[in-house]
Amino acid sequence: MRNIALRLKYDGSRYHGWQVQKNDITVAQTLEEALSKICEHPVKTVGCGRTDAGVHALRYCANFRTGCRIPTDRIPLAVNSRLPGDIAVVDAMEAPEDFNAIGSCIKKEYVYKILNSSIRDPFLEKRVCFYPQNLDLSLMQQAARAFEGTHDFRAVRSVGTETKTTVRTVYWCRAEKEGDLITVSVCADGFLYNMCRAMVGTMVYASYGKLRPEEIPELLEKGDRRLTGPTMPPQGLYLNRVWYEEPVGGMFLE
Repeated sequence: MRNIALRLKYDGSRYHGWQVQKNDITVAQTLEEALSKICEHPVKTVGCGRTDAGVHALRYCANFRTGCRIPTDRIPLAVNSRLPGDIAVVDAMEAPEDFNAIGSCIKKEYVYKILNSSIRDPFLEKRVCFYPQNLDLSLMQQAARAFEGTHDFRAVRSVGTETKTTVRTVYWCRAEKEGDLITVSVCADGFLYNMCRAMVGTMVYASYGKLRPEEIPELLEKGDRRLTGPTMPPQGLYLNRVWYEEPVGGMFLE
């Protein structure tokens, strides 16, 4: 059986996240149905991570196994002809036998986009978080830096998928602004359920004085979700990059 790695991107607006579910349309289900048609057998994909309902991916990696002999360079065009316009496979490669899109992933970067303007943009309604209250970028940047390092992040975790540990390493957390658009970038070795969106919510709270950036390390130590900021809406969140120890075939997945 061949192990095929895919690089794809998607607008998650109309999907109930990545993971296949019984009663809701998801990205994985839609992709698997398209792959099953071109491979002529049922296909099960492994994704590099769970994205929730309404969350997008600028770069996403998935792998699947198949006995189909279709050349890898033809897979993107073949599967895209059977996918809706809001999902696109942009590359495909033969992967090592032991490659697993989530198990082999060593770190990920999410970005969160906030339209900080008094006037909403209807063309960005499902692609940014519209936030009309003025945000202090300097305070958000101070709060962002307070998250960097290895910590127990249960204070910015929603109840959801169980994990063996809530300790994660955040390699960087940055906030930048261009015009009215604030972009928060967070890179970590893993993310807890709603962790990134809760981190951004805590940064927003810091921007207008509901908490001080220098309090964040103490709040993380206390581990009380009620003391940190809100979970921001999903439409502003994008999986931006994923990293692996080795190139997958000839394709660097990052």
